[in-house]
Amino acid sequence: MRNLIVATRNKGKYHEIKEILADMPFNVMSMEDMNLYVDIVENGKTFEENSLIKAREVCKLVNEIVIADDSGLEVDYLNGQPGIYSSRFGGENATDREKNKILLAMLEGVPFEKRKASFVCVIAVVYPEGNYFTVKGTCDGYIGFKPEGRNGFGYDPLFYMPEYGMTTAQMEPEEKHKISHRGKALKLMVEELKKSILFKHHRG
Repeated sequence: MRNLIVATRNKGKYHEIKEILADMPFNVMSMEDMNLYVDIVENGKTFEENSLIKAREVCKLVNEIVIADDSGLEVDYLNGQPGIYSSRFGGENATDREKNKILLAMLEGVPFEKRKASFVCVIAVVYPEGNYFTVKGTCDGYIGFKPEGRNGFGYDPLFYMPEYGMTTAQMEPEEKHKISHRGKALKLMVEELKKSILFKHHRG
């Protein structure tokens, strides 16, 4: 059984990916499992570029199949900001509450119908042999006028979905995973991994 390394230090993200890959013929491991502690400079200009940078760097170090993701929030009114800088919005050490406060200030006076936004997640899978693929998941909603809900993290308290009548921070985790940008991207990733396994098996 081949190893598959998840290039993240986020334990919640790692466990979510491991659960989704439970039925796949891989030994899913974290960077900690590999005793890998590296700081990777994410200097790409898109989610795709950053996810590939992370996956390729870790792949060079471990010589195993590697999964990495890059995700963030894009607000239409702000021309796609904060985008790839979502986690660093307001500075490297800014808290989630501070980031949300900055976002609300930038949208002050903007009516609800112009506060459209999307969560975006791109996952890259890189093989030691050199081949790779990326998948993308999105979740559409609006930026609310005040934080609501205690679940989730990041911009979840502001991300309002009219069809559910609540923010993603007010949803139960299981419900959120079904419709979230990362949940959608992970499903697409599994489909692609299955195709590669079937292709190799057929060739063999």
